[in-house]
Formats: sequence, structure tokens, C-alpha cells
Amino acid sequence: MKFFKRLARIVRDTADVIERPYLLLLRHKGVPKSLAVSLDRSWLRDLRFRTIVDVGANTGQFAIAAHNIFPQARIYSFEPLHDVYKELVRRTASLSGIQTFNLALGEEAGTITFWRNEFTPSSSVLMMAEAHRQAFPYTSTSQAVEVRIERLDTIAETLTMESELLLKIDVQGYEDRVLRGATRTVERAAMLLIEISFETLYEGQASHDEIARFARTHGFEYAGALDQLLCPRTGRILSADGIFLRKP
Repeated sequence: MKFFKRLARIVRDTADVIERPYLLLLRHKGVPKSLAVSLDRSWLRDLRFRTIVDVGANTGQFAIAAHNIFPQARIYSFEPLHDVYKELVRRTASLSGIQTFNLALGEEAGTITFWRNEFTPSSSVLMMAEAHRQAFPYTSTSQAVEVRIERLDTIAETLTMESELLLKIDVQGYEDRVLRGATRTVERAAMLLIEISFETLYEGQASHDEIARFARTHGFEYAGALDQLLCPRTGRILSADGIFLRKP
């Protein structure tokens, strides 16, 4: 049975690469196939984003995939961890139109304690909750470090931001604080792509209802999810990349 499952996966991967040859290049740059494919949709391409703000960039997975789908867009990527940021810079150095910032974003400016996880995509300003550690045991170890933090609206005043604008926020439970420091930028956006959680994965995180309420207050409506994170043991939905589109 395991052999046939592996064979089926190889066949699917081969078919995907034949249909989308760029997947091989993106794979070499560390972009998961699932992310690249989820962004490669005709309705997203039709939005013709000219500016993409990538909050929680990690090593550039989203930025690189987005650059492939929206080559005309100027991309601003924010990553607070210094060593991870250096890898982000390395991976995006050959791509025009991507500007990187070694910063956390929130509703204040200064320095803040940041919990660096051994699995860096799970790092957050917030402490990890037990539900996260139980679902993903390899994320059980975190270390406190100090990072710089700014408000997105303050940084945005120094940047060129054209319409249409996509604001993507994936900061492990800290999304509501980023949004509160980015209200003017939100008003300029055509689409918000925000990680929303259905279980408490980080202490003090906003619920999916609170994120949706903020989006509605600022003229957006929920339009579905780009992708979902499932618990490996039970298959229950833990979080999703929520899509919020500007109301006509």
C-alpha cells in the first residue's frame, strides 16, 4: 500500500511539473509546491496586483511564489529573525522588485521579545500554546530573543505602493496587532490574505471571528481560504489562509 501511495504521489508531482515547469525552479528556491499551485489561479492573476506586502516572510517562500505569479508587482517582505532574514535576502537577491526588511510589525515601535522556534516558521511574538505543541511536537522548543518592531503604516509612508495592493499577514497569532498598526495600509488594499486560527495555537492570539470582524469593519468580506493547516494526528482544521476581498 505504501508503495502505491508513493507511486501515485510521484505521478501527481510529474504531472504538475509538466503542466507548470516553473515548479522545478521554485522547488530549488525552497518554495513548497502546494503554495505555488495555490497562488497560480486565474482569478488571482486577474486581480493584477501591483504591490504585495508580505508580513511574516520567513525565508521568502511566499514572496518568491508571488513574484512568479505577479512579476509586475513590487513586493515588500518583512522578517524579524536576523539569521532567517539573511536567508530571505539570499533567496530573493536575483529577483527584481523585492525589497526586504529585518523587522517585526505590530501596533508599536521599538524592541519586543520574540519567541524563536527551532522550526522557524512557527516563531512568534506570542508564546506557543499546548495545542500547537501537541499537534506538532517538533515545534516544542523556543528561545526568547529581542527584535525590532515597527508599525506598517509608518514604514509604508516611505514606500511606493500602487494599486492593486495585496496585504498578506502570516505571523503566528499576532495578526490582529499587525492589522491595528496598519489601518491606513488596509484601507488601500484590494485583498487581505491573513492566517486565521480555529484553535488557540498561541497564547493571546485573536480568534478567526475577531480577524473577520476587523476585515468587515474596513470594507472587506470573507471569500474563502487559500489553504488549510490540518492536525497530522486527527485531520481537524487548525488554521487557514483566509481571503478577504474589498467589497464593490
